[in-house]
Amino acid sequence: MSAWFAPGRLEVLGKHTDYAGGNSLLAAVDRGVTVEAGDADVGIVATTTASPGEELHLTPGEASSLPAGHWGGYLRAVADRLLLNFGELKPARLTISSTLPLASGMSSSSALVVATALALVDHNGLREHPAWVENLHDQIDLAGYLACFENGMTFGSLEGVRGVGTFGGSEDHTAMLCCRAETLTRFRFCPIREGESVAFPEDHAFVVGVSGVLAEKTGAALEAYNRASLLTREIVEAWNLATGAEEITIGDVLASDDDAYEGLHAVVAHNEELSARLRAFLTESEELIPAAMTALRDGDLARFGELANRSQQNAETHLGNQIPETSRMQAIAADLGAIGASSFGAGFGGSVWALVPRTAADDFAKAWLDRYVAEFPETAERASTLVTRPGAPARRL
Repeated sequence: MSAWFAPGRLEVLGKHTDYAGGNSLLAAVDRGVTVEAGDADVGIVATTTASPGEELHLTPGEASSLPAGHWGGYLRAVADRLLLNFGELKPARLTISSTLPLASGMSSSSALVVATALALVDHNGLREHPAWVENLHDQIDLAGYLACFENGMTFGSLEGVRGVGTFGGSEDHTAMLCCRAETLTRFRFCPIREGESVAFPEDHAFVVGVSGVLAEKTGAALEAYNRASLLTREIVEAWNLATGAEEITIGDVLASDDDAYEGLHAVVAHNEELSARLRAFLTESEELIPAAMTALRDGDLARFGELANRSQQNAETHLGNQIPETSRMQAIAADLGAIGASSFGAGFGGSVWALVPRTAADDFAKAWLDRYVAEFPETAERASTLVTRPGAPARRL
């Protein structure tokens, strides 16, 4: 029997920055997904506490008729990728449980991918496989590889295959594998590079408000999510066309040219949509996150809170991934006296975090939820709050 726990993640700052080569400020949390892998007779058999009574049967490499957005699609993506990269897999029975709110922005889907992959890797002894030894040297490599299970990209010599339909990056997987308890860590992406870490204030906590509007990467939400990603590619294409460069991400452009900040604005000035997307990225990645790290190191929580509130405004005005529920939830948190508050994750639903004194967290959580549900009564059965602090990374149980 192999059992793995993968935590959810809190994107403190870094809305839609990772896949464009930007910064994110991240933490793992103390809740997550547990996957146990045991022997089976054939294929992969899976059950989850999130869907009692349902038993899923998958054959790696074979098409299935799962509906879009079904949790089994993530298991299929994991199994198909491991089959392609390492050969035939042993039959396995997977038992899945979760303490994360589903589709809340805390990345329950990526936690499912990470925990499932690690359990199957152990079940099949893949860490000794020559292809593993060649390509995966540390946790940073592993995070980048597991992200490719979702976006379908090739990693090193490990060939890509159909993912889950998202054009996302590796932020979630990096937080789950590389963040540490009681700390916030800055990472830059494409490729993943770990930056500085700062201790989370001992006498404070994050309260997470789950809006009750599902942040599912399916249907219209998937299209909107992928559009935010594709716009960054169009920005880079405009830069390459204007300069003759061959950069891949906005982060690459910034690293390649000292005048890129102004130059990027110039090459997209004719296109309002691209200009807004560029402004969203540069403000979040290159201005707010470095300033937030300085504020945290200095113990200036008031300044950190101001920067978090600016991140929310940036998302609403320029990124365009907010909905009335998440915008109002953030505003209510500010009204109730949160030091800072900001939505996080893919957007188009999901959650908001609020930083508050630890001793006041439970009372704040109740008041926050009461105020929010009073304004959005249709969310009453799905909205919730939870109190959390930065937790440990994924681990074998």
